[in-house]
Amino acid sequence: MVKITKEAALEYHENGRPGKIEVKPTKPYHTQTDLSLAYSPGVAYPCLEIQSDPDSVYKYTDKGNLVAVISNGTAVLGLGDIGAMSGKPVMEGKGLLFKIYGGIDVFDIEVAEKDPEKFCEAVEKIAPTFGGINLEDIKAPECFYIEERLKKTLDIPVMHDDQHGTAIISSAGLLNALEVTGKDITKVKIVVNGAGAAAISCTKLYVSLGAKVENIVMLDSKGVITKDRERLSPQKALFATSRKDVHTLEEAMKNADVFLGLSKGNILTQDMIRSMANNPIVFALANPVPEISYENAMESRPDVLMSTGRSDYPNQINNVIGFPYIFRGALDVHARAINEEMKLAAVKAIADLAKQPVPDVVNDVYHVSDLTFGPKYFIPKPVDPRLITEVSAAVAKAAIESGVARKTITDWEAYKKNLRQLLGQETVLTRKLHDTARLHPQKVVFAEGGHPTMMKAAVQAKQEGICNPILLGNPDRLTRLATRLKLDLTGVEIIDMRADQEQGRRATFAKHLTEKRSRQGYTFDEAYDKMYERNYFGMSLVENGYADAFITGLYTKYSNTIKVAKEVIGVRPEFNTFGTMHILNTQKGTYYIADTLINRHPDENVLTDIAKLSAHTVKFFNEEPVIAMLSYSNFGTDEKGSPVKVHTAVKHMQDLYPELAIDGEMQVNFALNKELRDDKYPFSRLKGKDVNTLVFPNMSSANCSYKLLQALDPDCEIIGPIQMGLNKAIHFTDFESSVNDVVNITAVAVIDAYVEKLKNGK
Repeated sequence: MVKITKEAALEYHENGRPGKIEVKPTKPYHTQTDLSLAYSPGVAYPCLEIQSDPDSVYKYTDKGNLVAVISNGTAVLGLGDIGAMSGKPVMEGKGLLFKIYGGIDVFDIEVAEKDPEKFCEAVEKIAPTFGGINLEDIKAPECFYIEERLKKTLDIPVMHDDQHGTAIISSAGLLNALEVTGKDITKVKIVVNGAGAAAISCTKLYVSLGAKVENIVMLDSKGVITKDRERLSPQKALFATSRKDVHTLEEAMKNADVFLGLSKGNILTQDMIRSMANNPIVFALANPVPEISYENAMESRPDVLMSTGRSDYPNQINNVIGFPYIFRGALDVHARAINEEMKLAAVKAIADLAKQPVPDVVNDVYHVSDLTFGPKYFIPKPVDPRLITEVSAAVAKAAIESGVARKTITDWEAYKKNLRQLLGQETVLTRKLHDTARLHPQKVVFAEGGHPTMMKAAVQAKQEGICNPILLGNPDRLTRLATRLKLDLTGVEIIDMRADQEQGRRATFAKHLTEKRSRQGYTFDEAYDKMYERNYFGMSLVENGYADAFITGLYTKYSNTIKVAKEVIGVRPEFNTFGTMHILNTQKGTYYIADTLINRHPDENVLTDIAKLSAHTVKFFNEEPVIAMLSYSNFGTDEKGSPVKVHTAVKHMQDLYPELAIDGEMQVNFALNKELRDDKYPFSRLKGKDVNTLVFPNMSSANCSYKLLQALDPDCEIIGPIQMGLNKAIHFTDFESSVNDVVNITAVAVIDAYVEKLKNGK
């Protein structure tokens, strides 16, 4: 567990801009026209539209993506009644989680009012601002009344997350834990220690799922809640037992199947767990100290299934698995409420997700490779990127079917794509690449088949229908690796290039390479020896028609890969060199950056080729290239050094391609700011155009630029490097590439190979 000190926490909240959230404009605001549209007089028009059609508020404002996190600070975390203002850091934190996991905007609102009636009146008066209300850290029993009243008086979703968030996540966990142990929810005996808002809500939801009230024993600070106890609250009375044989937690635990703790730390002993039924399920959710530690619970007996609220142990029950996605689904259909049908849909979606293969990104975060459904993994991890699509869609669908939605969704796959794009998991460009590649999957050789990232990428690309993968490597070693990574290699071809004599391909490839490069001094023996090296052999598979595309780079230095590519594949006859490009998907648009890896110090002729290659490649992605050739000066203001070669290359390109939108040399700020450029240099061929392609004067500046943007902007998606100019679809990866990076390059390679076949009439 990460140790958090007071000093570190205070510094985190104080440093830079105080707090954790801010408000940002979403529309242009730089010109007088922008401001006149944003405010007076233009703003009057949407106001009048909303007056005539109140539901159009979702069309013209942020209401449909805005949630209020509201608290009076009477039950803040484990701190108790510390007051509204003191609870503000928690509400800001909730806002941060809404944004990063659900893409939802939040205003945190701290109301200095403990009287439930007056608190509700305050919330009701501000409710028109919001698409949903998240009640937070309000003590029981007042929280029950407040939520019920607001659900009746407001026509937007209202949820007290302390109750229902924990209930939804723990219910999903309970369903799966019961499945692992083979137990029936209608028959299990359940002990609930704690009778606050969360415990009551959890138990009610368990009953909705099939648990029997007569099989439940609930305890509060006074012991077992029995029917003969005086002055029971209505909530506690629901779960009061008529049993006469249980008075203490120790007595209640005997032969129990399930323990749910929402009370205080270290009250559950090992002997109590030993007294439970076979395969006991223990949810010790007191935070930060659970009712029994994970270590003590596991020591008590080997068959226990354990959950806590902590991230450093398996099966964490964390509300962040639920609330961002529940509100996301509710907001997206403009729901009037969050009802029982929607909560149950969230439970089922979360439970089902834990049974699916775990994405590589989740395994990487937790530094494991073996997360599979079972005793140590029956609740999805909070970082699982599929939560937003599966849970939000399930909630939205339940809202529509139960009649509380104002808006209907019919294309659910499109909806899920939009959700992935909302959080940056997927962009329009990457989805288009994958969809296009799936239309014509090709045979792709993955050179470093024994690298875990490349093997995972190959399997994922196969599963997504992007390609038919070929892994190079020793079959026994690759099979062992796949077993360790829990990957299914069905349909994945493995070629052991060191044991390829029976196929005779090595000799064939060596003969072909010798004939091709005999004038460069190649002999057959030398070429034959080279075929023991993965890049020579793999590229030869493509060159000789055994495969269509080739991916390498996780182990190999670029200098070696470049050398092999030139020898085995060669540069297209219409070019004198080849290069690479990276695509940057930014909030301001998509940009194509060249040359990032191949040509260290290009002269004007090589720069001309890079510009040609860039124009060709941008068109390959179905965009019209608008190219700025960059330098540190503008249009001949420096007559020495690199600006001169850029200036010369621009002239060559403009002479060769008079219709192409290309100009330079220019500084990058002029390239990307067309108003500045057009005002200062109205003669430019780029006048009025938004530049989408940047050709740098050398590899150092191009490489540093895209890596700088990658480091400074975590939301900037990088696709590449993309090879430009080789005779075949040979593509490289960075050694630090993720699985998704390699899959994206694979999609590019597949499209590249298919286009090459079309050109050759195949």
